[in-house]
Amino acid sequence: MSAALLFASTFALVFCLGLQSLLVRDDRRLLACGNSLLIGACNLAVLKLAPDASAVEIIAYLVGGPIGIVSAMSVFSWASRRRWLR
Repeated sequence: MSAALLFASTFALVFCLGLQSLLVRDDRRLLACGNSLLIGACNLAVLKLAPDASAVEIIAYLVGGPIGIVSAMSVFSWASRRRWLR
C-alpha cells in the first residue's frame, strides 16, 4: 500500500512541478499560485512516506517522476488546445 501511495505522491508532485513550469512560462499567475499550494502538499506527502522506503517503494518513487512530467506536459497541451488555460 505505501508503494502505491509513494508512487501517487511522487507522480502528483512532479506533475504539479511540471505544470508550474508551464504556467509560469505562460504568465498564468493565479493558476501558478494555486498550483504552488498543491506542490507544497505533495511535497509533504513525499517527505512523510520516503524516509523508510523499501526497495519496491524506491522503485515506485523513481517511476512516478517520469510518468508525472510526461502527463503534465500532455494535460497542459490538451487543455491549452481547448482554451481551458487561456
